[in-house]
Amino acid sequence: MKPISVLLLCLVSLPLFAGEREDDRARDAVTVIDEIMRAPDQAIPGRLLRDAHAIAVIPNVVKAGFVVGGRAGKGLISIKTSDGTWSNPSYLKLTGASVGFQAGVQATDVVLVFSSQRGVDSIVNGKFTLGADASVAAGPVGRTANASTDGQLKAEIYSYSRARGLFAGVALDGAVIAIDHRANQAVYGRNTTPRAIFEGRIDGAPAPIIDFRDRLEEHSAR
Repeated sequence: MKPISVLLLCLVSLPLFAGEREDDRARDAVTVIDEIMRAPDQAIPGRLLRDAHAIAVIPNVVKAGFVVGGRAGKGLISIKTSDGTWSNPSYLKLTGASVGFQAGVQATDVVLVFSSQRGVDSIVNGKFTLGADASVAAGPVGRTANASTDGQLKAEIYSYSRARGLFAGVALDGAVIAIDHRANQAVYGRNTTPRAIFEGRIDGAPAPIIDFRDRLEEHSAR
């Protein structure tokens, strides 16, 4: 095969491989939210989901160091649009989170529920630090949390973590959330901005992305 033919074949093949890793990340996020919401008594309260301004799911946040205890992970975030539906998700990164609610756990799933617009505006603008740029608290868990926390849910972001099958609210002060621009461009195309994704100005979202958005619709409608 001539060199020019090989080059053309590689160029044509690029779209088939671009975004495959990101598709897997979206599938993992769908699995996390499905498994968490499958047990109502141990899930995120329905009212919190229904009133949320945004939801981020970061599967497999891994331990980055044995001394400092920092962690890092990659996931997705969708925002509630003006018509009450969930947007296509932007990819994001979480770093510096000392999750550690279980000693010895090397990987955890993290879910963030944004209860105010300020936190959403911060992530659209690039990155922010939990606890500094937006207040964060361990989120309530279970169906009975709805009534007992009606007058107490005042944090801008509620955080959860799951490891070894256990799901609980967890403090994540100091963790940095940032848009993963490289992943967004691999999935949605070059020069894609998170604002364009959230406002529905991007065409052709792959099936795992649509599945994540649809799962949020399903679980927050309960």
